[in-house]
Amino acid sequence: MSNENNSGETVIIKKYANRRLYNTSTSSYITLDHLAQMVKENIDFKVMDAKTGADLTHSILTQIIMEEEATGEQMLPTNFLRQLIGMYGNSMQALLPGYLEASMDHFRENQVKLRKAIEDSIGQNPLAQLAQRNMEMFKAAAAAFVPGGAPAGEAKPAAEADDLDALRKQMADMQKKLEQLSK
Repeated sequence: MSNENNSGETVIIKKYANRRLYNTSTSSYITLDHLAQMVKENIDFKVMDAKTGADLTHSILTQIIMEEEATGEQMLPTNFLRQLIGMYGNSMQALLPGYLEASMDHFRENQVKLRKAIEDSIGQNPLAQLAQRNMEMFKAAAAAFVPGGAPAGEAKPAAEADDLDALRKQMADMQKKLEQLSK
């Protein structure tokens, strides 16, 4: 994952007294929503107080979480928040940030593994493969009827032509069966 912007540097965001945020990389004013999107895109940024130069990144990220929790679907359960607040001043407080970061890293790794396992299982599922081939054939057939698509007389790749022939044969067989059933 890239934690940098396109130029490979941390983006500096200046926060002014009027609460406006200024992206020095794009020379434009932005909102907390923009910062949330930058987080999702793994763009590293640092929020600095424009007057004092103090690092405000932590408080801004906390503010983004609070707004997400207030307006969107809540992700942090009340009991977790109570336990988190209870950890302040506790002798284990210093260990908690590292533990939470490691837990989140493991969660993300498992999420990636699960997504890959699902994609792999779909790739090995004969019905999913058949559906994908049927969709490709449907798209090819539809393209023949769309203006500006491939000309009807244009030669098709052998595999696509074979698939199309197989589909036509299946449809003809189904039509015969339907005719026999209707008699």
